[in-house]
Amino acid sequence: MSLGGSLIAPADIDINFLKKFKKVILDFTNQGNKVILICGGGNTSRFYQKAAKAVSPKVAATDLDWVGIGATKLNAELVSAIFGDKAYESILGNPAKKVKTNRKIIIGAGYRPGSSSDLDAVLAALAFGAKTVINLSNITYVYNKDPRKFKDVKPQKKMNWKEFKKIVGNKWIPGAHVPFDPVASRLAAARGMKLVVMKGSDLNNLKKFLSDKSFKGTIVS
Repeated sequence: MSLGGSLIAPADIDINFLKKFKKVILDFTNQGNKVILICGGGNTSRFYQKAAKAVSPKVAATDLDWVGIGATKLNAELVSAIFGDKAYESILGNPAKKVKTNRKIIIGAGYRPGSSSDLDAVLAALAFGAKTVINLSNITYVYNKDPRKFKDVKPQKKMNWKEFKKIVGNKWIPGAHVPFDPVASRLAAARGMKLVVMKGSDLNNLKKFLSDKSFKGTIVS
């Protein structure tokens, strides 16, 4: 799962969300399932990136990415702490490298510049043999157009990767608002993975998906 940083800390840290999210994940893993949670930086990342650009307008994109990565690690440490000894004892380093553990929850964060933590979720899925990445975002569906710019938008329940990549574009911009990182999208498409985009704050909907029931969201494959 790619856990959006805006869910963890939309402004202040959302303690109520984290309590409920913890229960959903523990219920799922108590059934014998395993979960990898890659935490994003969200608004915390953008807040710090905005400050960097205000002080140095020509700050390099790579430096902005490193700032964002720092925010993802802070969020990951928080999420790891709430799961205690149920989670792997340290934050996942290189997401492309599988770690050996009997614990059913692994927490990761951003790793390298040039993409968002969405790419790390794809890399971790590939390393651990998962076929599906769930992007817990702030949208219920992916739309055919940017809903912030157009009124005549239509929710897309199923899309292929070619259609999806037209929406997210080809280039990563630090702090960009897109349904899924374009760099991550290219890799997931090339490896034949499935992406599920859903509203992360709707935890009842997430429970439905995890129970193989009908849910609200967009499936990209």
